[in-house]
Amino acid sequence: MQLLVTGGLGFIGSNFITFWLSRHPQDHITNLDKITYAANPQNLDHLKNSSRYHFVKGDICQEDLVDKLVSRSDVVVHFAAESHVDRSIADPALFVKTNVLGTFYLLNSVKKHHINRFHHISTDEVFGTIPLTSKKQFSESTAYNPSSPYSASKAASDHFVRAFSKTFSLPITITNCSNNYGPFQNPEKMIPRFITNLLTDQKIPLYGRGLNLRDWLYVTDHCRAIELVLKKGKIGQTYCVGGLNGGVANIKIVKTILKLMNKDTSSIEYVVDRPAHDNYAVNWDKIKKLGWHPQEDLTSGLQKTIDWYRGHSLWWQNSKREAEKFYQKLNKKS
Repeated sequence: MQLLVTGGLGFIGSNFITFWLSRHPQDHITNLDKITYAANPQNLDHLKNSSRYHFVKGDICQEDLVDKLVSRSDVVVHFAAESHVDRSIADPALFVKTNVLGTFYLLNSVKKHHINRFHHISTDEVFGTIPLTSKKQFSESTAYNPSSPYSASKAASDHFVRAFSKTFSLPITITNCSNNYGPFQNPEKMIPRFITNLLTDQKIPLYGRGLNLRDWLYVTDHCRAIELVLKKGKIGQTYCVGGLNGGVANIKIVKTILKLMNKDTSSIEYVVDRPAHDNYAVNWDKIKKLGWHPQEDLTSGLQKTIDWYRGHSLWWQNSKREAEKFYQKLNKKS
């Protein structure tokens, strides 16, 4: 089978490519990636000489290129997206272009070439927020209610995928995942930022009082979920993928990281909360019925993540500097 993976030099995409090729020795993958700040070619250095892996530098908004690559594929797994809420607040237009228009071009080509499956990677953030005092969880039947330009752009792309499925009978599936973490994640994101701050003797900047809720999913567990949906998922269906059994407050994540890294709460610096700071919790009963469940709990997943960043400082040092420059500019604007 020939897969086209978009955004395969990013965090989740690169983990998925390594995961898939290791488990499907007869398959081949073409990776289309623009190589933005969030991508890192080093993520897949180990595949440079593989005859089963082919990299193409390009943008999902390049219609002709997208059409050529889709025409050669059996399955498209679509990761490519702008995905950072803070950056979407600073530059919403970029998120509309990549996340909405780019997805549209891919869908057009899938329709044209009648490929076997288009799998769209989305987020639980399209559902909006859950009140802190509520025990509600997002599910496949939750109404969309995005809060940020990022989540609005992903909601729009989800709607286009579903519309193409209903109008043109495209063989699509969607996964709406909770917050991922693990190796190769850009240190602008919360967990690797906190870990790398501690590794460089800096404080952890925690928004508000740290009470916002999240569901956290270790990246390899997410890859297993995508694999299962591609194998057993029903065409036209959406599957929510979460790593926990409920939302966990950010302060608990911080305290767990501090404990695992032998630090205390003096390393926390409370900062002004960001706009559109939502709360998330995911009900993943539907994909559980397909036979999936996370293999990592929060402690084991965080320990593996800490160990990886501790052992790969050369990988994250440059992107760490760029991430902190972005936050400095953001703080000045605020």
